[in-house]
Amino acid sequence: MSVPVLYLSYDGMTDPLGQSQVLPYICGLTQQGYKFTLISFEKKERYATDKAIIEAICQKNNIEWHPLMYTKKPPVLSTINDIRQMRRLTTLLHKKTNFSIVHCRSYIASLVGLRMKERYGTRFIFDMRGLWADERVDGGLWPQSNFLYKTVYRFFKKKEIAFLNNADHTISLTHNAKKEILSWPQLKSSAIPLTVIPCCVDTEHFNPGKISENDILSLKDRLQIKSGQTIIAYYGSIGTWYLLNEMLAYYQQLLQNNADTIFLFVTPDPPESIFKVSRLLGIPDNHLRIVSAKRNEMPGYIAICDYSIFFIKPSYSKRASSPTKQGEIMSMGKPIICNSNMGDTDLIVEEYASGYAIDHFTNSEYNKGIDKMKDHHSFDPEHIRAGALSYFSLAKGVEQYAAIYKGLL
Repeated sequence: MSVPVLYLSYDGMTDPLGQSQVLPYICGLTQQGYKFTLISFEKKERYATDKAIIEAICQKNNIEWHPLMYTKKPPVLSTINDIRQMRRLTTLLHKKTNFSIVHCRSYIASLVGLRMKERYGTRFIFDMRGLWADERVDGGLWPQSNFLYKTVYRFFKKKEIAFLNNADHTISLTHNAKKEILSWPQLKSSAIPLTVIPCCVDTEHFNPGKISENDILSLKDRLQIKSGQTIIAYYGSIGTWYLLNEMLAYYQQLLQNNADTIFLFVTPDPPESIFKVSRLLGIPDNHLRIVSAKRNEMPGYIAICDYSIFFIKPSYSKRASSPTKQGEIMSMGKPIICNSNMGDTDLIVEEYASGYAIDHFTNSEYNKGIDKMKDHHSFDPEHIRAGALSYFSLAKGVEQYAAIYKGLL
């Protein structure tokens, strides 16, 4: 008989993260004898377009999906209302199913998960995904000059300690964050059960062997990129954390060394938001290619680059960050230029000889990176992909989660 598990996520399954960082794990764990009920919060536009895709995945894997609608306004009050919705639905479902485990993705879901443990004795997994409250402050979303946001931050920092002290198991994305967390004096014991599982990648989906030379030539032709031109690429949203100005400043330095270089952005962000910055730096428009892509198109867009770039704003909270794009790019055998002091990213780059991490956002540091990445052909694609298989493999992540589940039962 399958073990009933309730999975709570404040992220939507129709969001890119839901499709890359929730459903693949759950689908893998269903093969290990677990029966999932999934509650998620969906954005209306994405839900309208991608609902059928998620329903098909859930039906195929015997996942009982209960989507709720995410609300954004008014701030704080809308989130409180969403939590109440999650709590009510969770109570109804638990009366029907009597879950053995409640697996909570991040802090909002864990408010409900901890309550289930206290009320019903359900095993509670705190899948923290990062230092969420500190991320909101570091990203400027919860300005501490505002009394309301200061109060909300203090509330979640107290809850963070409660989650860690009471969870039957905690998941951290990075070793850097684990080391930080276990140094906190508020924890009852440094021996709290905490496992590091990075943002894993479907290495079969991101498999260079599935992309033919004709596919690469065709895509380059569509993007009007000539044979022999070097392609540096950024993949994903820019958002709060990724440093567009600094990445374009790096590229500006790169053009002085190699004028025949194209900067490819594969992003849902509007092109004008990128051109606005590049023009201020004097970068010609015809040196940039800006496109959006669906998940099934991403391997092809990674396959055409010579190397990828991402710079992330260094901050206290980012020591807990594991960029999904790093595993996807490495899985395609491509090297990366990034910055240090961000999660375990620079350590992974060094361990698997998969690129270079700069220490500061200065022209001298950019030039060090440019020199290192100049001969991108010296990086071994097979070795880089082997690093992804070793560190970011979805199959390995599923096995780690399965071991945790088994230990709780």
